[in-house]
Order: sequence, then structure tokens, then C-alpha cells
Amino acid sequence: MEKMFCIGVALGAIGGALLVANSYKARSLVKKSQAEIMQKVDEMMDERLKASEGDGEEKPEKKTKK
Repeated sequence: MEKMFCIGVALGAIGGALLVANSYKARSLVKKSQAEIMQKVDEMMDERLKASEGDGEEKPEKKTKK
């Protein structure tokens, strides 16, 4: 059962890659979606950086023994 699932996932990924490689509309949709995701990630990271700067406290680093 797991073997068939893995084969299906692999074939689906290959089919999707071939579709995107041969279709201009699909390729542009993927690029647009990637750009939107990257923009949202950048916004989230900026918010977290501002929040951590606003705390005013630095967290002590953990020291490990070598």
C-alpha cells in the first residue's frame, strides 16, 4: 500500500513538472505564486524582527560542551 502511494506521488510530481515545463500559463502561475509566498514570508520575518527588537531583552545563548 505504501509502495503504491509513493509511486503515485512520484508519478504525480513528474507529471506536474512536465505540465509546468510545457505550459506557459502554468509556468507563469507557479512563478506568481512563488513571488506571493516569498513576499508573505518576508513580511512575517520583518514582523518577528520588530517584535524581538521591541522586547529590549537579549536571550542568553546556550553554551555547549565540546
